[in-house]
Amino acid sequence: SSGINAEYGGAIGEHWARGGEGAVKLAEAVVRVCQQEAQFKFLYEVNRPLIDKMNTIVQRIYGGERVEVSEDVMEKITQLEKQGYGNLPICMAKTHLSLSCDVSKKGVPTGFTVPVKDVILSAGAGFIYPLAGTISTMPGLPTRPAYYGIDVDTDSGQITGLF
Repeated sequence: SSGINAEYGGAIGEHWARGGEGAVKLAEAVVRVCQQEAQFKFLYEVNRPLIDKMNTIVQRIYGGERVEVSEDVMEKITQLEKQGYGNLPICMAKTHLSLSCDVSKKGVPTGFTVPVKDVILSAGAGFIYPLAGTISTMPGLPTRPAYYGIDVDTDSGQITGLF
């Protein structure tokens, strides 16, 4: 398969169909990109208070006004900052079904607040993730898992039902 997006070294991965051979161009592209000088920049100043970083994400990414936190959550944020974790980046955990936390608000809603129910420290990974709205951090399987449709023909070794 041919490479795509030469500027960034992208490639089509066909590992799902061709095994390791189908991943070679993709792996080579990843190595090329990793060898380039990083151009990453945070959306916010990392030394800002955690609540400010959350508000920046809500305003500049989601189009909302601010986060809304309870007294208990604010105490937890303050404690994290006192323990020296205030400079960690934020990774918001919220529904993918709306820019707001209200799944009935489709399109590009504005003027909303994002309720933060909890903040979790992931010290080993080096970030803090606020739980915004109703969110599960461990999604479950669908009602009928896809593996029910997968089969192997024992005579030919042919696998069916993967795609």
